[in-house]
Amino acid sequence: MKRYVAVAGSIGAGKTSLVAWLVKRYGLVPFYEPNEDNPYLSDFYADMRSWAFHSQCFFLAHKLKLHQQLAASTRPAVIDRTIYEDAEIFAKNLHAQGYLSKRDWAVYSELYAGICRSLRPPDVLVALTCPLATARKRIARRGRANERAIPDDYLRRLHRLYAQWFQRYDLSPIVRIDTGKLDYVEDLVDLLDLMRTLDAALG
Repeated sequence: MKRYVAVAGSIGAGKTSLVAWLVKRYGLVPFYEPNEDNPYLSDFYADMRSWAFHSQCFFLAHKLKLHQQLAASTRPAVIDRTIYEDAEIFAKNLHAQGYLSKRDWAVYSELYAGICRSLRPPDVLVALTCPLATARKRIARRGRANERAIPDDYLRRLHRLYAQWFQRYDLSPIVRIDTGKLDYVEDLVDLLDLMRTLDAALG
């Protein structure tokens, strides 16, 4: 059994549902990203340009702590969104939009590179994708207040950055799953297909 599994994907791709399924199926210890603990998040949503650097540094610090706890775990574990996504997707997107200045981006990137050199990469990355329309429906269904007003353009940029990152990812084996074509909660055939795919990847 792989000891360190990472589940990656954009907002609404189905990460949390899959992590819950992996925990039940394989007995993995789950590690979740600390969204609700970020003291800058409300300020960030109100004024992204002023608070992007603070918010992303918080996520980087806390994701580092999660990765360190996961590495110290004596049981196989799974992480819901990796530290790599914080930098390669979300911080990069903020920089491209002008919310992270060139100076802040340089500092953040140097810090991220140093952290990466100290981290053990996952044994396998499960990369989740889905159509934008599917992601939007899932976001609406779960009803998180801070996600309701996310523009389609923002989600579209995230989907594009994820596709590019999955393409160049080389830290470990990668398993791609299109969750837009899977209903492993209700559809037994889809569930069996998912089980076969992940049994082969994680066993």
